[in-house]
Amino acid sequence: MRSFLPLLFFNYLIAFASAASDYYERLLLRPLPRSALLASFNFRSNESSASFDQQHFRYFPRSLGQILQHAGTKELHLRFSLGRWDAESWGQQPWDGAREGGTGVELWAWLEALSEEEAFARWLTLTNALSGLFCASLNFIDATKTIRPVMSFQPEGDHHNSSSLHLLHGTLPHEVVCTENLTPFLKLLPCKGKAGISSLLDGHKLFDASWQTMAIDVRPICGQDGTHCVLEMEQTVDMVLDIDRSKRPRDNPIPRPLPIEEIACDTSKHYNAEDTCYPLDKSAEPPWNLTDIFGRSLKGACPLTDEDGEGAKTVCINTPPERIIQANTTGQYVETRLASDTVRCYKLPTGADFDIDLPEQQMTTGLVLASPPLFAARSINGHGQERGSIQAVIRNPSFTDSVEFVYLESLPWFMKPYLHTLQARVDTSPSNPIKETYYRPAVDRHRGTHLELCMAIPPASTLTLTYDFEKAILRYTEYPPDANRGFDVAPAVIRLLSPGSSGKQGVYVRTTSLLLPLPTPDFSMPYNVIILTSTVMALGFGNIFNLLVRRFVGADEVQTMGAGGLQGVLRGRITRLRAKFTTG
Repeated sequence: MRSFLPLLFFNYLIAFASAASDYYERLLLRPLPRSALLASFNFRSNESSASFDQQHFRYFPRSLGQILQHAGTKELHLRFSLGRWDAESWGQQPWDGAREGGTGVELWAWLEALSEEEAFARWLTLTNALSGLFCASLNFIDATKTIRPVMSFQPEGDHHNSSSLHLLHGTLPHEVVCTENLTPFLKLLPCKGKAGISSLLDGHKLFDASWQTMAIDVRPICGQDGTHCVLEMEQTVDMVLDIDRSKRPRDNPIPRPLPIEEIACDTSKHYNAEDTCYPLDKSAEPPWNLTDIFGRSLKGACPLTDEDGEGAKTVCINTPPERIIQANTTGQYVETRLASDTVRCYKLPTGADFDIDLPEQQMTTGLVLASPPLFAARSINGHGQERGSIQAVIRNPSFTDSVEFVYLESLPWFMKPYLHTLQARVDTSPSNPIKETYYRPAVDRHRGTHLELCMAIPPASTLTLTYDFEKAILRYTEYPPDANRGFDVAPAVIRLLSPGSSGKQGVYVRTTSLLLPLPTPDFSMPYNVIILTSTVMALGFGNIFNLLVRRFVGADEVQTMGAGGLQGVLRGRITRLRAKFTTG
């Protein structure tokens, strides 16, 4: 069996290395089933609190630092996500799901304020400033999309005066993440995508991935005695790439099937023929290199990174020892092995391109992936335009440990749940799994619904959570241009309490977003009314205008024109036309 470095142990190595240097970056590549590849980019920069307060910025970006100071933000967590993590095939999420966000944009922060009103005012200042910085629609996070979680999030930084801190959380599930969000993300880095592992981040490859998320985390880190505090900013990019799709050249954007003679067919199928083929799964690992996967080679090391210790291990590959890996570069590099030779790390050369090449190889070991702590799925049930129900299915794959977690729902105000219909059932136990409930009902056009549940699942059990809701009718000005598509509902956030990671970042699982159909009026009727009204007004105005301007006189009152007046003129023209046609 193939052994892989535990992600938690690898996270500890990254945390230890970043704490000892002012700037640190690392790329972890991990193969996944079905020719998929997980690429995790991690960048960390530290700035002392004294330098930060005095507006002396070296590694920390000034553009973001001034926004945090102006809005009184002590800790910030921002997520841009696209796609869905396939836990059944890919196993546990990277970073235990702590750097993963819901579909679209998700933001939560701890702000220092004396009252809730002041905290919300600073929250609006923060969202509007971040909207301009990251070219995103964060300014649309208003009171209807903001909640104040109680149990779901814990601060990752060291806060000494926590009594004046306020936690606010907002989501935009309909936000489309694209390259205009990646460019500001790269500008926050010291090397700005020109050198180091950030030179591999190409928008065409990143947003062509099956799943990707960009995370920004800012938190204060202090020593054990509460002194020597630094402000740490961590930027993370995680994406799952399809090796075969990434290797397709750009001049062939449409995937075309190979000729049948080039496809390895399963001849054991009874329908196998000259024109019928069932593709045979390849047991060999596909060949790939960084240039094929990311569309460009790595432009050497970032000069600002730590050249000694763990910070020197910049590019790491999590593969079995038998996998052949060739480094291609004209500079000097250093290769080290970690965790029983299952992880190979490379110190990048400075000023020279670096690439790694993995040829096609027949492997004798299997792929073993860590199982996620929970499997979660959520869906909308029911029919009709008035009522519906939500069903969340959460499964505990462990046969020995029970799991305690917090389930968070942030619903829009036009989706009104009935709390008395809330039911939680476990297939292996008749007892109620809900231990604690926090519920804040919605107020029309002022705030959404906030629901938090503390629950526990026994080993090898499945929990089913259901509740009914009612759909509100919106004003016609509140519908978006694509009203018939439906309205996006933010994903549910699940935070594991036990067993969880020992670090402050926690273990999280997020469901997919939902698409809620609402009663939608026939928006073609206003156009019909406009057209009919315009026609009636045109006819009425034309007739009235003619009556006011035109002068009507009798034929005998017309002034004499020639010998016979008007009648003579008309008679002469008719005679000439008749003669012309008769002659022809």
